[in-house]
Amino acid sequence: LPASINICTQYIVLLRKSQLFGSYQLILEDRGVWSNYSFLILILCVKFENMLINTRKVCLLLSRQYTTKAKRSLLMQDKSKILTYTPKVSDPKKRRVYAWGFQETGALGLQTNIKKSKERYTEMVHHPTRMQFSVNTDISDIAAGYGFSAFAVERSDGQTLFGSGLNTDSQLGFQVKGTFKDPKKLDVLIYPTPINLPRLEHETDADMKIRCMSAGRAHLVVVTQNGTIFSMGNNSYGQCGRAIIENEDYRGSALIHRIYEKEICGENDDIVSVVCGQDHTMFLTRLGSVYTCGWGADGQTGKGNYETNGVIAQAKGDINGEHIVKLACASDCVLAINEKGDVFGWGNSEYGQLDDSENAETQVSTPRALALTKGIGKIQDIAAGGSFCMALNEEGLVYTWGYGILGFGPYVEQTSKPQQLLPPLFGRNDFSDQTTVVSIGCGVFHMGAINSDGDLFMWGKNRFGHLGLGHKKDQFFPFKTAVNGKVIKVAFGVDHTLALCRPFM
Repeated sequence: LPASINICTQYIVLLRKSQLFGSYQLILEDRGVWSNYSFLILILCVKFENMLINTRKVCLLLSRQYTTKAKRSLLMQDKSKILTYTPKVSDPKKRRVYAWGFQETGALGLQTNIKKSKERYTEMVHHPTRMQFSVNTDISDIAAGYGFSAFAVERSDGQTLFGSGLNTDSQLGFQVKGTFKDPKKLDVLIYPTPINLPRLEHETDADMKIRCMSAGRAHLVVVTQNGTIFSMGNNSYGQCGRAIIENEDYRGSALIHRIYEKEICGENDDIVSVVCGQDHTMFLTRLGSVYTCGWGADGQTGKGNYETNGVIAQAKGDINGEHIVKLACASDCVLAINEKGDVFGWGNSEYGQLDDSENAETQVSTPRALALTKGIGKIQDIAAGGSFCMALNEEGLVYTWGYGILGFGPYVEQTSKPQQLLPPLFGRNDFSDQTTVVSIGCGVFHMGAINSDGDLFMWGKNRFGHLGLGHKKDQFFPFKTAVNGKVIKVAFGVDHTLALCRPFM
């Protein structure tokens, strides 16, 4: 038997070629091994062959399963592991504020550490920097004064107004630190702090929401939703709308003056905007009337005289009977436009801002229609700085005139007539040929414009880095400021700038 099995093993290849019993028998007889054991050997060979066939089938089956299903599952597994980038979309209603410029006064509201805020390298912020306060709080409006800032907010705790910066004249309300018996008056607030507006018993949080506000050199005026006007800060010229008190001490004062809008404009009208000049205040109503108070030495109150007082009265002249829709003033020169797009002006005109004639008055106390803006189209926005003016027509074209860095380069510092700044300076090019300017504004020494893409362009004096260009050099042409958001409003201080923005996505 072992010998027969050995022979079968040697010819196993031949045996596997046939599955017939007779074929095996012929093969074994041919090799001379057919004997009594041949039948047994033949059975063993057949079983052995069947085992090999079955084994091969199983191996083929296993191999096919591994090479098809397994590969398919591996491919599916790889596909599931492919990273898909999904950008984080911000809430389009969530507003953010960027600040830059002179920080030593605390007007930027970026610092939280008093010691660090006094260090030399923190004196200025040359690039737009997002305020942490705007991350935690929904800010609806901004205002920039001379070294201080104000923020209208929407919060669940009832606070509606915050401020940071200089508070030497209590322009940010009554701010103290320490104990009740030993309070310490705070002259500088390095981070936005609540300004508590005095409420009557029936007034709610909704009543105290800010409708509009503006800041001057050392005073702040806000109008709430229920039509109450609150003024605080320096009142040396009656800019707070109250009687002037000789030798009044404004530092650490808890006085916040309250005025009802109906006392100013009557029962059938409402105040929709407030604009503070350097030391005077103007109110614009829904029906287009203008009411003013404060310093009038240059005629900026528009009352037909050069007196200074705290009595809020209507400015008339050429704007009497006109529906004024916007006021603009950063210092002592005032511009106004009506619903037809005509421009009016009054106040300081030492550099020909209001009249380019040879014998023009340098102080205009009565509002007058400006002849020098005729021919540049219907005006939809205006701005008035310390010695220059700006106008934006309905085509989105920007014009400047007066004295200063007007945007025409280092060799043009004065022009008595409005001159157009070319559209490519504000982002219009072959790839974005529909881009236009939609809003303009200015401080005492610098200007800005927002285009239809939400980009901010600035130019002018830059001593305190308030152009946000990364340096302190003056900028003679409009230059885009790198603000990380779509700009919707800019507040121009004398040495700092605030931008209210929406996220890009």
